[in-house]
Amino acid sequence: MLFDLALGGHHGNYIQHLVERAYQQGFRGAIDIVVLPQFADIHQDTVAAIDRNQDVPIDLVPISAAEATSLGSRHSGLSRALRNVREWQIFCKYAKDLQTTHALIMYLDTCELPLAMGMQSPCPFSGIYFRPTFHYKMFENYCPDRHDKLQYWRERLTFSRISNNPQLQTMFCLDPFAVKAIASQHHTTKIVHLADPVQPYPAMPSDLATLKTELGIEAHRRVFLLFGGLDERKGIYQLLEAIQLLSSELCDRLCLLLVGGTDPARQATIHQKIAVIRQTLPLQAIEHYDFIPEADVPPYFQLADVILAPYQRHVGMSGILLLAAAAGKPVLSSDYGLMGELARRYQLGLVVDSTKPTEIARALATFLSVSPPTLSNPSQMKLFAEQNSIELYASTIFKQLFPDLL
Repeated sequence: MLFDLALGGHHGNYIQHLVERAYQQGFRGAIDIVVLPQFADIHQDTVAAIDRNQDVPIDLVPISAAEATSLGSRHSGLSRALRNVREWQIFCKYAKDLQTTHALIMYLDTCELPLAMGMQSPCPFSGIYFRPTFHYKMFENYCPDRHDKLQYWRERLTFSRISNNPQLQTMFCLDPFAVKAIASQHHTTKIVHLADPVQPYPAMPSDLATLKTELGIEAHRRVFLLFGGLDERKGIYQLLEAIQLLSSELCDRLCLLLVGGTDPARQATIHQKIAVIRQTLPLQAIEHYDFIPEADVPPYFQLADVILAPYQRHVGMSGILLLAAAAGKPVLSSDYGLMGELARRYQLGLVVDSTKPTEIARALATFLSVSPPTLSNPSQMKLFAEQNSIELYASTIFKQLFPDLL
């Protein structure tokens, strides 16, 4: 069973790559995919991949609408804890009902509290651990705040209980630095580095020209792309504040391309802030508030000159860095945590304290004043993308969990 009660972003892609691998390799088993009721509407590419081939019995199993409603939200600490416990209860119910022999929990972080509380699973399980932070202290320029320090001790306490769970077979982790730290401290857990899958796509100049025309991008401007869920976590408000600090001459060279979903209230706020900027600066801003299917994503990265990733103290991996590397485009990245470490090590672009609009503005000015490719290392970017191939991601999971069924 693949279990994932989240939507958007990588969640559909991760499942789709495993489905396609199962078909390609003639997987000699059956797979149930337990998801939210809205999954089929949002991740149509994944559903199409399941439907393309029936040689392997793979079933999409949505939980009930009542169960989905009972989950609540993840907005606050208490509601997040309650949701995580409820998710575990739903996981156990479906694992029992489906007579699951092994479960891969696609977002193991949501199970930290239930497992630390000693809740049992009906079957052996593995999981993908996205957000370890206890090793961030070894990264360059790491300055923990009060929240970071509390998180460090919370992780230490919960992880020791999780790692000793006899039902946990394999823990996959996208953070290679965390894998080394966990392996050295917790010998009871089998921890394996997992590639964060990205698919390089060849640039099609004619298609890019068409997309630029459709978007109305002015020819003399450099395109700065902010892609994905356009919310506070992405640093959208710090970015807009930084743009206000630029000169008119620099703003006249800038096209801000916003592509991704957000709720109506945030959309209205972003639109209003952009309107205020336009009153005094010659900024071109293109707002495209919509979910983009995976197959349609690469052209946006290929037409951009710079990829924006001013995340606000983001924990864990970022698919945006990988999409930028696969397209060979430099990034303006947060310097915090794993994102900052990867951007520095692979020379992906400029790294700044993205909580400070003045630093973002300084980086924007640099990108607008020099040729963007000179601010990154193409060979290192290519290596970074190659180390996170879809093939490596899917083969790692199947070889670790089901080598005898391929």
